[in-house]
Amino acid sequence: MLGTLVRYTRQVRRPALAAITAITMSVLILPPLSTSASARGPDGIADVAERVIDAVVNISTSQNVASRNQGGGGGGGAMPNLPNDPQLDELFRDFFNRRGQQGENQNRGGGTPRRVNSLGSGFIIDSAGIVVTNNHVIADADEITVILNDGSRIKAELIGKDQKTDLALLRIKTDKTLRSVKFGNSDSLRLGEWVIAIGNPFSLGGTVTAGIVSARNRDINSGPYDNYIQTDAAINRGNSGGPLFNLDGEVVGVNTAIISPSGGSIGIGFAVPSKTALAVIDQLKNFGETRRGWLGVRIQQVTDEIAESLGIKPARGALVAGVDEKGPAKPAGIEPGDVIVKFDGQDIKEMRDLPRAVADTPVGKEVPVLVIRKGKEETKSVTLGRLEDGEKQAALTTPNAPETKPVIKKTLGLELANMSDDLRKKYKIKDTVKGIVILGIDAGSSAADKRLNAGDTIVEIAQEAVASADDFQAKIDKLKKDGRRSALLLVASAEGELRFVALALQ
Repeated sequence: MLGTLVRYTRQVRRPALAAITAITMSVLILPPLSTSASARGPDGIADVAERVIDAVVNISTSQNVASRNQGGGGGGGAMPNLPNDPQLDELFRDFFNRRGQQGENQNRGGGTPRRVNSLGSGFIIDSAGIVVTNNHVIADADEITVILNDGSRIKAELIGKDQKTDLALLRIKTDKTLRSVKFGNSDSLRLGEWVIAIGNPFSLGGTVTAGIVSARNRDINSGPYDNYIQTDAAINRGNSGGPLFNLDGEVVGVNTAIISPSGGSIGIGFAVPSKTALAVIDQLKNFGETRRGWLGVRIQQVTDEIAESLGIKPARGALVAGVDEKGPAKPAGIEPGDVIVKFDGQDIKEMRDLPRAVADTPVGKEVPVLVIRKGKEETKSVTLGRLEDGEKQAALTTPNAPETKPVIKKTLGLELANMSDDLRKKYKIKDTVKGIVILGIDAGSSAADKRLNAGDTIVEIAQEAVASADDFQAKIDKLKKDGRRSALLLVASAEGELRFVALALQ
């Protein structure tokens, strides 16, 4: 059984049809398109598919898990969810049979171990037996089998995997002559260019679909290095980990995710660009793990309000919300409130540009970092650490500050109090968090729109530390006197997570 087939229909009123007809007629009078091979698109798809299909493989994994009593006497298990993100759970249905789709003969007894199988796709990049796929295709697998296009089944060894880009590298050993494919340059892709997806949808084996590049550099909030290729080439369950080809037969992407309310293709699929994949694959091949550069800062987007508060025109860069005490940025002199606008010669136009630039830079390299601090540009020299080492480091604790007398103030729609042991206990505020505590927010104030909560702590205002509620009010009065329209607050959650908030002073 392949599943339930659903036909979608939609009624269209006559005025809408008239509009569509008009648009169609306008297209007909455009100048004729080029007749080059690349422009003809579909004419070359059969040749490309024939040339590369033997390099595309199916990935079969199995895992022993404890069975759960599902009750209700229903059929197959529910579709698994993406981890800990309601938005992704709603939009990015797990089309790739994450952690195994239940087989027909699984044991449903309570607590009894059962065998769970899943199927995905992959492709051979080296005739020595090196195979690329998605990390989620092989995650937690006890056994991985690569199935060649001729039906041969070969046990695979995991070389390495990377959760952040959802890539994995496998090795197979066989006496067979293996067909391999090469990577192309994903940066050269143009919108509207034809691409071909080959994979194992619905366990049907090597299937070819074609479409165009709908968009580039898509951020789908799945990780820190999102810059997906979007395509309307049909991608469905089991396609995950398969290659996206250009018309030269080069791999320009690794098919990874789709947007779908039903789990099937609606023409919005995403692939990891070859430029991103190549850097990760080289590291996995050489080291069995990734070795990314690490700056040691927590960053956030520079909104128009924050840019105005900092005197930056136009809004750009990545705002440093916090600096790791053991990270490379600390000794280099980078501070919270700095806006990073250039890294190692690369312009940082928005926040998400920085993590990719840092990760692609070799560990140990000394790089110039251009920051804007209090309206002036400064260049800091940073020797990058290794991200994976930084993630293992424990956070340092700092000694408690002297206790101050609780003072309650109401300003800008906020009810504020000096930090005290009672407030720390009440809101479970970590000892490392210093500043003044928000006790309440007026519902009709501008502060209510900034996701501020009782128990949050204001650490700084206008990039200056806040010692007390009276100190906060004095700084507000000064900003108003200076004609400022907003105040930039550095706010900490009870756990110590920092973010900047621009609050209107009117």
